[in-house]
Amino acid sequence: MTGLTEAPLELGPLMAHVADPEHGGLATFLGMVRREQGKREVVAIVYEAYEELALAELAAVCEEAGARFGARVAAVHRTGRVEVGEPSVAAAASAPHRPAAFAACRFVIDELKVRAPIWKLMVYADGASAWLDGREARPVPAAGTRGASAL
Repeated sequence: MTGLTEAPLELGPLMAHVADPEHGGLATFLGMVRREQGKREVVAIVYEAYEELALAELAAVCEEAGARFGARVAAVHRTGRVEVGEPSVAAAASAPHRPAAFAACRFVIDELKVRAPIWKLMVYADGASAWLDGREARPVPAAGTRGASAL
């Protein structure tokens, strides 16, 4: 189970998907939008994705985690506006033993951050905003001006 959604995230469906009576460990992770990032107050993050490729990468990452750790894995990422305090990404992994469940869950989160074409527009309390692609922040040009190219 993988997906992109504008709806609020819930762990229940992910946990149900990875549940296995042969697995003694089930790990979950929620990535939350935090108020302060880079010493600036954030009010929200707007996520955009290249949907077809992002879904393919999410599926590939979950498949790799399953094969590598003997786990059942699920992950979902939000798109659209996500407010401070809300989850933007959720992952669940079950495995016969807890170390593999933890490792699979972490692998999924770490890899999707690197591989999935999902970008975030940081919306700051002072009214400014900047695109972040995991490597650098780029200011958004003022309306009617030419500036940073689109991702």
